[in-house]
Amino acid sequence: MDWRKSSFSGDSGECVEIRQDLAAVRDSKNPGSLSLLADLSQLVATVKSGSLDR
Repeated sequence: MDWRKSSFSGDSGECVEIRQDLAAVRDSKNPGSLSLLADLSQLVATVKSGSLDR
């Protein structure tokens, strides 16, 4: 499965990666560890809609 992280994260290696299908997240410092399974598609849609903007 492919994983991605924000292009703004730089090379520090301290970020969260999201699985390409938006079904899991993991710590980029330890990619071999357990990942958190979650359906992130609704979260991403909400963020993109701007409804969380202040």
